[in-house]
This record gives sequence, C-alpha cells and structure tokens, in this order.
Amino acid sequence: MTLPEAYKTQVQHIQESSKFQLQNETRQATPFPGYTLITPTADEAPQNSAFYDKLATYQQQLIQLPIDHDLIVPVPAASFHLTLADLIWDHAYTDACEKNPNFEQELRACCAEIFQQYQQSITPGTHPIYWQILGLVIMPRAVGVCLVPKNEKSYEQIIQLRRKIYQNPQLIALGIEQHYHLTAHITLGYFGDISPDLDRNKLSNLLWELNQQWLGDSPEFLANRVELRKFDDMTRYYREPDWPSLDF
Repeated sequence: MTLPEAYKTQVQHIQESSKFQLQNETRQATPFPGYTLITPTADEAPQNSAFYDKLATYQQQLIQLPIDHDLIVPVPAASFHLTLADLIWDHAYTDACEKNPNFEQELRACCAEIFQQYQQSITPGTHPIYWQILGLVIMPRAVGVCLVPKNEKSYEQIIQLRRKIYQNPQLIALGIEQHYHLTAHITLGYFGDISPDLDRNKLSNLLWELNQQWLGDSPEFLANRVELRKFDDMTRYYREPDWPSLDF
C-alpha cells in the first residue's frame, strides 16, 4: 500500500468524502455519529507527544503540496488516533438507538466486560506495544499514514483484543460486527474538491516524494491504552471518565 505503484493505482479511484461538505465556501464536518475503540487522541497522549508533533508537521506538508487547492481537508491534529476496533456508526448507530433506548448503556457494559476479561489474560506492561510508520497510505476517500508493529508480540496483542471484541455474543446481539480487517493507520485528511482536470500522475509522484523525505524520521508509537469513545463527526472523539478503558 505504500509503494509508488500503489499510489499510481489508488489516485485513479479517489472520491470526494461525504464526511466534509461545502458550506459557505468552506468544508465543514458533516454529522456522522457512532462509537469506536481507539488509543487516546493526540491532545490526551503525552507519551506520544513527539510522534504526534512529527505527524502534525507531516500533515502540513501534505496539505501544502503544489496540487489542487482544497483537494485534501485536514482533520484537527488534536484528534489524531489509532483505531483498534471500529464498532458502530452513522445509520446503523442511529437505528440501534431508536430500536433500543438502552443501547449505549449496554454497549459500554459489554466493552467493560471484554476489557476486564482481556486484562485477566495479560500482565500489563510486560510487553509494551510499539508500532512505527511505514509510509503514506491512500484510501478511496482519505489519506493517512500506515503503521506496522515493531514486533510480533505487538501485533498479536492487538489481534487477540479484536477477536475478543468481534466474537463477543453480547456485542454481536447489539448489532456490532467486523466490517474491516485491521489496516493500522492514522487519518490525516479526507478528499474534498476533486477537479476533473486533476493531474493524478503528478499527485502520485508528489505523494511518493513526500513519503521518501519522511521515511525513517518518525518516533515510535506506543499503544499502551485503548478507550471507548464516541464521535459526532470526524473531528472529535470524546468520552466520560467512567467509560471503559484498557491499559496494556
């Protein structure tokens, strides 16, 4: 996904994201509510401050590339995070809340139970989970950086947690299902205005050059905590102090 051939292919298929729409000549985040399991966001992750500072610099370089204006809509750097497990979003979330007034309470209770079970199966802090940036990744409606585990243990711990989540009968009964395999990434921005005249070859070359400048120049990312968080759109992920969390 981070090879020049992949960039050339992917830029042919990029589409405008519906998560940011034009209002009064600027792109604003559109409602897209749901729940997710993520690492603490950049503004609440002091242990990864050097990593996120680098990522914010990289984001600025990305949106300043000499290509079409408003092609990439940046997300707030304070909201940067690694998603460990998508749960529910958009219409599936609103439908679940309409059908079950206790949906959110039951979701939080399920996550708390899963975290507790997982905690009992590991010794926290024994094997710190480190990931590192492999390079830019271009998705159909967004662009971000792709992460790879530093070692096998770091990968296995995340995969085991995902299995416990997606195979949990109570969560399945709430309508939670696995939609995607894990492609560990941190989103930097979404695609906005895509001109019919967009020079896609130039774009793929610019992205590749930016990638080359940046490779190997990033601090490692410590994934030592996962939290249940809610979002109303793609700019902010929040939680109450008593919501479930898990320390690795």
